[in-house]
Amino acid sequence: MTTSQQSAVLDRDLELLDRVAEVSGLMRAEVAKRIVGQNEVVDELLTALLANGHALLVGVPGLAKTMLVQTIADALDLKFSRIQFTPDLMPTDITGTEVIEEDRTTGRRVFRFVKGPIFANIVLADEINRTPPKTQAALLEAMQERAVTAAGDTYPLEQPFFVLATQNPIEQEGTYPLPEAQLDRFMLELPIYYPSREEEEEIAMRTTGEEEPEVLPVLTAAELIDLQHLVRRIPAPPSLVAFAVRLARSTRPGEEAASVSQQYVAWGAGPRASQYLVLGAKARAASRGAAIPSYDDIRAIAPAVLAHRLVLNFEAEADGRATRDVIRELLEETRNWS
Repeated sequence: MTTSQQSAVLDRDLELLDRVAEVSGLMRAEVAKRIVGQNEVVDELLTALLANGHALLVGVPGLAKTMLVQTIADALDLKFSRIQFTPDLMPTDITGTEVIEEDRTTGRRVFRFVKGPIFANIVLADEINRTPPKTQAALLEAMQERAVTAAGDTYPLEQPFFVLATQNPIEQEGTYPLPEAQLDRFMLELPIYYPSREEEEEIAMRTTGEEEPEVLPVLTAAELIDLQHLVRRIPAPPSLVAFAVRLARSTRPGEEAASVSQQYVAWGAGPRASQYLVLGAKARAASRGAAIPSYDDIRAIAPAVLAHRLVLNFEAEADGRATRDVIRELLEETRNWS
Protein backbone atom coordinates (compact mmCIF):
# COMPACT_ATOMS: atom_id res chain seq x y z
CA MET A 1 0.00 0.00 0.00
CA THR A 2 1.42 3.37 -1.03
CA THR A 3 1.76 6.35 1.30
CA SER A 4 -1.15 8.12 -0.38
CA GLN A 5 -3.34 5.03 -0.02
CA GLN A 6 -2.44 4.72 3.65
CA SER A 7 -3.28 8.39 4.14
CA ALA A 8 -6.65 7.91 2.45
CA VAL A 9 -7.45 4.91 4.68
CA LEU A 10 -6.46 6.90 7.78
CA ASP A 11 -8.66 9.83 6.75
CA ARG A 12 -11.56 7.45 6.15
CA ASP A 13 -11.07 5.88 9.58
CA LEU A 14 -11.01 9.29 11.26
CA GLU A 15 -14.31 10.13 9.54
CA LEU A 16 -15.79 6.85 10.74
CA LEU A 17 -14.52 7.55 14.27
CA ASP A 18 -16.38 10.86 14.26
CA ARG A 19 -19.42 9.00 12.96
CA VAL A 20 -19.28 6.50 15.85
CA ALA A 21 -19.33 9.31 18.39
CA GLU A 22 -22.20 11.01 16.51
CA VAL A 23 -24.22 7.80 16.27
CA SER A 24 -23.65 7.05 19.95
CA GLY A 25 -25.18 10.38 20.91
CA LEU A 26 -28.10 9.95 18.51
CA MET A 27 -28.75 6.43 19.80
CA ARG A 28 -28.92 7.62 23.39
CA ALA A 29 -31.35 10.37 22.38
CA GLU A 30 -33.64 8.00 20.46
CA VAL A 31 -33.65 5.36 23.20
CA ALA A 32 -34.46 8.06 25.77
CA LYS A 33 -37.73 8.73 23.92
CA ARG A 34 -39.07 5.42 25.26
CA ILE A 35 -36.73 4.40 28.07
CA VAL A 36 -36.35 6.48 31.21
CA GLY A 37 -32.93 6.25 32.83
CA GLN A 38 -30.83 3.06 32.43
CA ASN A 39 -28.12 5.20 30.81
CA GLU A 40 -25.30 2.87 31.80
CA VAL A 41 -27.12 -0.16 30.38
CA VAL A 42 -27.73 1.68 27.10
CA ASP A 43 -24.04 2.62 26.85
CA GLU A 44 -22.93 -0.96 27.51
CA LEU A 45 -25.41 -2.35 24.98
CA LEU A 46 -23.99 0.10 22.46
CA THR A 47 -20.52 -1.18 23.34
CA ALA A 48 -21.65 -4.76 22.65
CA LEU A 49 -23.18 -3.78 19.31
CA LEU A 50 -20.05 -1.96 18.17
CA ALA A 51 -17.92 -4.92 19.28
CA ASN A 52 -20.27 -7.37 17.53
CA GLY A 53 -20.92 -9.21 20.79
CA HIS A 54 -23.98 -10.67 22.50
CA ALA A 55 -25.39 -9.46 25.81
CA LEU A 56 -27.38 -10.98 28.68
CA LEU A 57 -29.75 -8.60 30.50
CA VAL A 58 -30.61 -9.63 34.06
CA GLY A 59 -33.45 -7.95 35.93
CA VAL A 60 -36.81 -8.50 37.60
CA PRO A 61 -40.01 -8.26 35.52
CA GLY A 62 -41.34 -4.85 34.56
CA LEU A 63 -38.03 -3.02 34.02
CA ALA A 64 -38.56 -2.57 30.25
CA LYS A 65 -35.91 -5.08 29.14
CA THR A 66 -37.95 -6.14 26.11
CA MET A 67 -38.86 -2.55 25.22
CA LEU A 68 -35.20 -1.53 25.49
CA VAL A 69 -34.11 -4.19 22.99
CA GLN A 70 -36.99 -3.36 20.65
CA THR A 71 -36.12 0.34 20.80
CA ILE A 72 -32.47 -0.30 19.96
CA ALA A 73 -33.54 -2.41 16.99
CA ASP A 74 -35.80 0.42 15.78
CA ALA A 75 -33.05 3.02 16.21
CA LEU A 76 -30.66 0.86 14.19
CA ASP A 77 -33.17 0.04 11.44
CA LEU A 78 -32.51 -3.68 11.89
CA LYS A 79 -34.75 -6.72 11.58
CA PHE A 80 -35.95 -7.66 15.05
CA SER A 81 -37.19 -11.04 16.27
CA ARG A 82 -38.44 -12.05 19.72
CA ILE A 83 -38.37 -15.64 20.97
CA GLN A 84 -40.28 -16.32 24.17
CA PHE A 85 -38.45 -19.18 25.85
CA THR A 86 -40.78 -21.70 27.50
CA PRO A 87 -40.35 -25.28 28.81
CA ASP A 88 -41.97 -26.77 25.69
CA LEU A 89 -39.92 -24.77 23.16
CA MET A 90 -38.09 -27.03 20.67
CA PRO A 91 -34.77 -26.32 18.92
CA THR A 92 -36.52 -26.22 15.54
CA ASP A 93 -38.81 -23.50 16.89
CA ILE A 94 -35.69 -21.33 16.99
CA THR A 95 -33.62 -22.41 14.02
CA GLY A 96 -36.33 -23.49 11.59
CA THR A 97 -37.38 -26.79 10.08
CA GLU A 98 -37.67 -28.63 6.78
CA VAL A 99 -41.11 -29.12 5.24
CA ILE A 100 -42.19 -31.29 2.33
CA GLU A 101 -43.55 -29.48 -0.69
CA GLU A 102 -45.04 -30.98 -3.84
CA ASP A 103 -44.31 -29.49 -7.24
CA ARG A 104 -47.75 -29.26 -8.88
CA THR A 105 -46.36 -29.57 -12.40
CA THR A 106 -44.15 -32.64 -11.88
CA GLY A 107 -45.73 -34.13 -8.78
CA ARG A 108 -42.28 -34.43 -7.25
CA ARG A 109 -41.91 -33.89 -3.51
CA VAL A 110 -38.97 -31.89 -2.22
CA PHE A 111 -37.78 -30.61 1.15
CA ARG A 112 -37.69 -26.87 1.74
CA PHE A 113 -36.09 -25.23 4.76
CA VAL A 114 -38.35 -22.74 6.51
CA LYS A 115 -36.22 -20.30 8.47
CA GLY A 116 -36.97 -19.77 12.15
CA PRO A 117 -36.92 -16.54 14.17
CA ILE A 118 -33.15 -16.81 14.67
CA PHE A 119 -32.82 -15.38 11.15
CA ALA A 120 -32.93 -11.72 12.16
CA ASN A 121 -30.38 -9.02 12.94
CA ILE A 122 -31.33 -8.59 16.60
CA VAL A 123 -32.80 -11.62 18.36
CA LEU A 124 -34.37 -11.17 21.77
CA ALA A 125 -34.17 -14.45 23.70
CA ASP A 126 -36.75 -13.62 26.34
CA GLU A 127 -36.31 -15.46 29.67
CA ILE A 128 -33.69 -17.72 28.18
CA ASN A 129 -33.41 -19.84 31.34
CA ARG A 130 -37.04 -21.01 31.07
CA THR A 131 -36.28 -23.60 28.40
CA PRO A 132 -34.39 -26.95 28.66
CA PRO A 133 -30.67 -27.18 27.84
CA LYS A 134 -31.30 -28.91 24.49
CA THR A 135 -33.20 -25.89 23.26
CA GLN A 136 -30.76 -23.43 24.82
CA ALA A 137 -28.00 -25.19 22.90
CA ALA A 138 -29.75 -24.35 19.62
CA LEU A 139 -28.40 -20.84 20.09
CA LEU A 140 -24.78 -21.91 20.54
CA GLU A 141 -23.82 -22.34 16.89
CA ALA A 142 -25.72 -19.24 15.84
CA MET A 143 -24.05 -17.11 18.52
CA GLN A 144 -20.54 -18.35 17.79
CA GLU A 145 -20.53 -19.17 14.08
CA ARG A 146 -23.26 -16.78 12.89
CA ALA A 147 -24.76 -19.71 11.00
CA VAL A 148 -27.39 -22.44 11.42
CA THR A 149 -26.95 -26.07 10.38
CA ALA A 150 -30.06 -28.10 9.53
CA ALA A 151 -30.23 -31.50 7.79
CA GLY A 152 -26.58 -31.27 6.80
CA ASP A 153 -26.86 -27.82 5.21
CA THR A 154 -25.41 -24.63 6.70
CA TYR A 155 -27.34 -21.38 6.39
CA PRO A 156 -25.40 -18.18 7.14
CA LEU A 157 -27.15 -15.56 9.24
CA GLU A 158 -27.54 -12.07 7.87
CA GLN A 159 -25.06 -9.59 9.33
CA PRO A 160 -25.04 -7.84 11.70
CA PHE A 161 -26.34 -10.47 14.12
CA PHE A 162 -26.83 -10.10 17.88
CA VAL A 163 -28.49 -12.19 20.56
CA LEU A 164 -29.76 -10.07 23.44
CA ALA A 165 -31.11 -12.42 26.09
CA THR A 166 -33.07 -11.62 29.25
CA GLN A 167 -33.11 -13.50 32.52
CA ASN A 168 -35.19 -13.09 35.66
CA PRO A 169 -33.04 -13.41 38.82
CA ILE A 170 -36.06 -14.38 40.94
CA GLU A 171 -38.65 -17.14 40.51
CA GLN A 172 -35.98 -19.76 39.83
CA GLU A 173 -38.36 -22.71 40.27
CA GLY A 174 -38.78 -24.55 36.98
CA THR A 175 -35.81 -22.85 35.31
CA TYR A 176 -32.70 -24.30 33.68
CA PRO A 177 -29.47 -22.42 34.53
CA LEU A 178 -27.43 -21.60 31.45
CA PRO A 179 -24.40 -23.88 31.04
CA GLU A 180 -20.98 -22.25 31.33
CA ALA A 181 -20.30 -22.84 27.63
CA GLN A 182 -23.31 -20.77 26.66
CA LEU A 183 -22.73 -18.07 29.26
CA ASP A 184 -19.24 -17.63 27.84
CA ARG A 185 -20.75 -16.82 24.43
CA PHE A 186 -22.20 -13.62 25.86
CA MET A 187 -19.77 -10.74 25.75
CA LEU A 188 -21.50 -8.84 28.56
CA GLU A 189 -23.87 -9.49 31.44
CA LEU A 190 -25.83 -6.33 32.23
CA PRO A 191 -27.86 -5.98 35.44
CA ILE A 192 -30.96 -3.79 35.21
CA TYR A 193 -31.97 -2.20 38.49
CA TYR A 194 -35.11 -0.49 39.76
CA PRO A 195 -35.49 3.15 38.67
CA SER A 196 -35.11 6.05 41.09
CA ARG A 197 -38.23 7.72 42.49
CA GLU A 198 -37.99 10.58 39.97
CA GLU A 199 -37.48 8.16 37.09
CA GLU A 200 -40.42 6.01 38.18
CA GLU A 201 -42.67 9.08 38.32
CA GLU A 202 -41.56 9.96 34.79
CA ILE A 203 -42.26 6.38 33.64
CA ALA A 204 -45.76 6.48 35.13
CA MET A 205 -46.40 9.85 33.46
CA ARG A 206 -45.22 8.72 30.03
CA THR A 207 -46.88 5.32 29.91
CA THR A 208 -50.36 6.33 31.06
CA GLY A 209 -51.07 8.78 28.26
CA GLU A 210 -51.98 8.41 24.61
CA GLU A 211 -48.75 9.64 23.06
CA GLU A 212 -46.55 6.96 21.49
CA PRO A 213 -43.04 8.30 20.86
CA GLU A 214 -41.63 7.51 17.43
CA VAL A 215 -38.07 6.19 17.37
CA LEU A 216 -36.21 7.21 14.23
CA PRO A 217 -33.44 5.04 12.73
CA VAL A 218 -30.00 6.61 13.05
CA LEU A 219 -27.91 3.87 11.43
CA THR A 220 -28.31 1.25 8.72
CA ALA A 221 -27.06 -2.32 8.88
CA ALA A 222 -24.30 -1.60 6.35
CA GLU A 223 -23.11 1.43 8.32
CA LEU A 224 -23.06 -0.55 11.55
CA ILE A 225 -20.91 -3.23 9.93
CA ASP A 226 -18.46 -0.51 8.80
CA LEU A 227 -18.26 0.82 12.35
CA GLN A 228 -17.69 -2.69 13.72
CA HIS A 229 -14.75 -3.13 11.35
CA LEU A 230 -13.41 0.25 12.46
CA VAL A 231 -13.52 -0.85 16.12
CA ARG A 232 -11.42 -3.88 15.17
CA ARG A 233 -8.87 -1.61 13.45
CA ILE A 234 -8.44 0.68 16.47
CA PRO A 235 -4.93 0.02 17.82
CA ALA A 236 -4.56 -1.38 21.33
CA PRO A 237 -1.14 -0.66 22.86
CA PRO A 238 0.71 -3.81 23.97
CA SER A 239 0.74 -2.52 27.55
CA LEU A 240 -3.07 -2.25 27.47
CA VAL A 241 -3.43 -5.79 26.13
CA ALA A 242 -1.04 -7.02 28.83
CA PHE A 243 -3.16 -5.26 31.46
CA ALA A 244 -6.36 -6.91 30.16
CA VAL A 245 -4.75 -10.35 30.14
CA ARG A 246 -3.31 -9.84 33.62
CA LEU A 247 -6.71 -8.76 34.92
CA ALA A 248 -8.43 -11.83 33.46
CA ARG A 249 -5.72 -14.16 34.78
CA SER A 250 -5.96 -12.56 38.24
CA THR A 251 -9.45 -14.05 38.57
CA ARG A 252 -8.11 -17.62 38.35
CA PRO A 253 -7.01 -19.24 41.61
CA GLY A 254 -3.29 -19.92 41.33
CA GLU A 255 0.04 -18.12 41.28
CA GLU A 256 -1.22 -15.08 39.33
CA ALA A 257 -4.50 -14.67 41.22
CA ALA A 258 -5.38 -11.57 43.19
CA SER A 259 -5.87 -12.18 46.90
CA VAL A 260 -9.65 -11.73 46.66
CA SER A 261 -9.73 -14.37 43.91
CA GLN A 262 -7.70 -16.78 45.99
CA GLN A 263 -10.18 -16.37 48.81
CA TYR A 264 -13.53 -16.37 47.02
CA VAL A 265 -13.24 -17.71 43.44
CA ALA A 266 -13.53 -21.40 42.53
CA TRP A 267 -13.20 -20.94 38.76
CA GLY A 268 -11.94 -17.81 37.03
CA ALA A 269 -12.53 -16.24 33.63
CA GLY A 270 -11.14 -17.91 30.51
CA PRO A 271 -9.20 -16.40 27.58
CA ARG A 272 -12.38 -15.09 25.96
CA ALA A 273 -12.58 -12.59 28.84
CA SER A 274 -9.19 -11.14 27.83
CA GLN A 275 -10.40 -10.77 24.25
CA TYR A 276 -13.63 -9.05 25.26
CA LEU A 277 -11.86 -6.72 27.70
CA VAL A 278 -9.69 -5.43 24.86
CA LEU A 279 -12.50 -5.34 22.30
CA GLY A 280 -14.91 -3.70 24.75
CA ALA A 281 -12.31 -1.05 25.60
CA LYS A 282 -11.89 -0.31 21.90
CA ALA A 283 -15.65 0.03 21.42
CA ARG A 284 -15.98 2.32 24.47
CA ALA A 285 -13.17 4.50 23.17
CA ALA A 286 -14.74 4.69 19.70
CA SER A 287 -18.14 5.67 21.11
CA ARG A 288 -16.64 8.87 22.51
CA GLY A 289 -14.50 9.52 19.42
CA ALA A 290 -11.16 8.44 20.96
CA ALA A 291 -8.62 6.74 18.70
CA ILE A 292 -6.93 4.70 21.43
CA PRO A 293 -8.56 2.89 24.39
CA SER A 294 -7.40 3.54 27.94
CA TYR A 295 -6.97 1.55 31.15
CA ASP A 296 -10.13 3.21 32.45
CA ASP A 297 -12.04 1.76 29.49
CA ILE A 298 -10.96 -1.73 30.53
CA ARG A 299 -11.84 -1.10 34.18
CA ALA A 300 -15.24 0.28 33.18
CA ILE A 301 -16.17 -2.72 31.04
CA ALA A 302 -14.62 -5.33 33.37
CA PRO A 303 -17.67 -5.98 35.63
CA ALA A 304 -19.93 -6.72 32.65
CA VAL A 305 -17.29 -8.94 31.00
CA LEU A 306 -16.29 -10.88 34.13
CA ALA A 307 -19.53 -11.18 36.15
CA HIS A 308 -20.91 -14.26 34.38
CA ARG A 309 -17.51 -15.89 33.97
CA LEU A 310 -16.61 -16.30 37.63
CA VAL A 311 -17.77 -19.18 39.81
CA LEU A 312 -17.56 -18.34 43.51
CA ASN A 313 -16.76 -20.87 46.23
CA PHE A 314 -18.58 -21.75 49.44
CA GLU A 315 -16.57 -19.22 51.44
CA ALA A 316 -17.95 -16.41 49.29
CA GLU A 317 -21.49 -17.66 49.90
CA ALA A 318 -20.86 -17.93 53.63
CA ASP A 319 -19.50 -14.36 53.72
CA GLY A 320 -22.40 -13.06 51.65
CA ARG A 321 -20.24 -11.99 48.71
CA ALA A 322 -21.89 -11.74 45.30
CA THR A 323 -19.90 -11.96 42.07
CA ARG A 324 -19.92 -8.22 41.46
CA ASP A 325 -18.78 -7.60 45.04
CA VAL A 326 -15.74 -9.75 44.34
CA ILE A 327 -15.09 -7.96 41.03
CA ARG A 328 -15.34 -4.58 42.78
CA GLU A 329 -12.71 -5.69 45.30
CA LEU A 330 -10.59 -7.11 42.50
CA LEU A 331 -10.59 -3.79 40.63
CA GLU A 332 -9.66 -1.95 43.82
CA GLU A 333 -6.82 -4.40 44.42
CA THR A 334 -5.53 -3.87 40.87
CA ARG A 335 -6.04 -0.08 40.88
CA ASN A 336 -2.30 0.63 40.84
CA TRP A 337 -1.52 -1.76 38.01
CA SER A 338 -0.14 -0.27 34.81
